[in-house]
Amino acid sequence: MAFGAEPPCKHGTIAKTGIVLVNLGTPEAPTPAAVRTYLREFLGDPRVVELPRAVWWPLLHGIILRTRPKASARKYAAIWSPDGSPLRVHTERQAKLLQGYLGLQVKSPFAVEYAMRYGTPSIDAALDKLKAAGCDRILVLPLYPQYAASTTATALDRVAAFIARTRNVPEIRTVRHFHDHPAYIGVLGTSVREYWREHGRPDKLVMSFHGLPRYTLDRGDPYHCECQKTARLLAEDLELVASGWLLTFQSRFGRTEWLKPYTQPTLEALARQGAARVDVICPGFVSDCLETLEEINMECRAAFLAHGGKSFHYIPCANEREDWIKALVTIALGHLGGWVSSAWDHAAAQAAARASEQRAKALGAAQ
Repeated sequence: MAFGAEPPCKHGTIAKTGIVLVNLGTPEAPTPAAVRTYLREFLGDPRVVELPRAVWWPLLHGIILRTRPKASARKYAAIWSPDGSPLRVHTERQAKLLQGYLGLQVKSPFAVEYAMRYGTPSIDAALDKLKAAGCDRILVLPLYPQYAASTTATALDRVAAFIARTRNVPEIRTVRHFHDHPAYIGVLGTSVREYWREHGRPDKLVMSFHGLPRYTLDRGDPYHCECQKTARLLAEDLELVASGWLLTFQSRFGRTEWLKPYTQPTLEALARQGAARVDVICPGFVSDCLETLEEINMECRAAFLAHGGKSFHYIPCANEREDWIKALVTIALGHLGGWVSSAWDHAAAQAAARASEQRAKALGAAQ
């Protein structure tokens, strides 16, 4: 194996911490060609589709990548912003805000980057950038509140691949999940209460999570249980009675059974049963994206109204909410123990670095 080139070594360098926020990914543009490139990488991941390659590859390359990109491109075009993909825009802004808010509490040097598991900027590129900036310890923080093999684990697969091709591996920590973190639950609860103060309350609050095939639960994936816990904690935070809320799963793909109940059929049933207004929140996403903006706020809205519902409200994701960025700081600090400090002394660190450099040169080091 050929290892990647390393940044120049300089003795006496002050230790620096890196943080990389990881989200799922997005096409480069709302076009069939760009969507095809994205889907090829996404659906080609064996953690995303757990079928034998001999079965899945002909379906993916022979049918899906020939037919799905055009329809998906139209959906992306419906939610594309002037700045680009909403998911990328929100994630990039979250990284910049995290840098600023964390900097109010941490004096030791650190840098924040963001990455997409599928598409650009890649996880490899973000880690290389942090290494080039002098970061010898890096925290990888996937922005998935609930752990799943097809989301969090596949991001960590890319981190493992980076380690495998790197000669001088930095110290790396990873965040597994934050589905029950009090700071995150607090953000969800506050966002709902703020929305209700402005718009009134619904007949039913629907908490819709991204769906996964049923077999993932049977094979030991904790995702379903973590979604259940997030929903329960949010309902408790809002002091909802059992009849006031529902948990559902969206984004089915293929013919196999997925986690139930399904979001759109549930909304249609609520409308037929006489629910005049429903509010939908998606606690499995921290940034609005295709699944929230198009699937929920367009497709599911239309389905609910078409079946007799009167009023449909979508409660946005955390995006750049100040309380979410502060919660993100809290989550990050919980995993940065010993790496960053509010009492760091720049002058003392410089003096120690100069002394280290002088000792190295005295022993014959080139730099």
